[in-house]
Amino acid sequence: MTVVSMDVSGAPVEGFLAVPDGGRGPGVLVVQEWWGLVPHIRSVVERLAEAGFVAMAVDHYRGIETTEPDEAEKLMMGLQVDAAAADLAAGADYLLSRAEVVGSSVGSIGFCMGGGLSLLAPTVGNVSSAVAFYPAMPWPDYQPQWDAYAGKAALVHKAESDEAHAGPRIAEYSAAILAAGGEVTVVDYPNSVHAFFNDDRPDVYQADNAALAWQRSIDFLDSHLR
Repeated sequence: MTVVSMDVSGAPVEGFLAVPDGGRGPGVLVVQEWWGLVPHIRSVVERLAEAGFVAMAVDHYRGIETTEPDEAEKLMMGLQVDAAAADLAAGADYLLSRAEVVGSSVGSIGFCMGGGLSLLAPTVGNVSSAVAFYPAMPWPDYQPQWDAYAGKAALVHKAESDEAHAGPRIAEYSAAILAAGGEVTVVDYPNSVHAFFNDDRPDVYQADNAALAWQRSIDFLDSHLR
């Protein structure tokens, strides 16, 4: 994995990039949780490369990361969704500019805050397929351009513990994607908790659910990007 730099609205922004052993593959954006580009997210970049994708995570927090929930919440709420959207659009363009990336569009995969941003990625950039793990969407005033989802697809992994607060927004987003002519699949994981995929957090990690969701994600990205 290497650190790369791309232009976002005239300013340099770093990202972590990993290329598969074969040297080429479809591009996938990895979108961070509210913690920042912590080791878990960097490991997802590497795992995607092992699965044959050219993967990259853009640094939305510009070098800041934390392990403290209160600080993470402040960082997430301080993130302007328009700025994050610009990062995603620039990240997609950067991936497509690289010789290692095949295809005319890229995919995205995100977790928690990044799950919400991943769902939005096809509305702001050259992203044709989005995976969202237990998405958090704390931007009630943001109005996505859902029409851009025509011919695109999304896969949502929903944690059972999130149903009360995230369920209605997931249903709202799903309906908007379908109305735009896109495809969306929402998968429920019985007895699952938020962040069940994060193997750096033994208090929430659920190995069986994580393995199942990962394989579904790889199959989804394979089917839409290859």
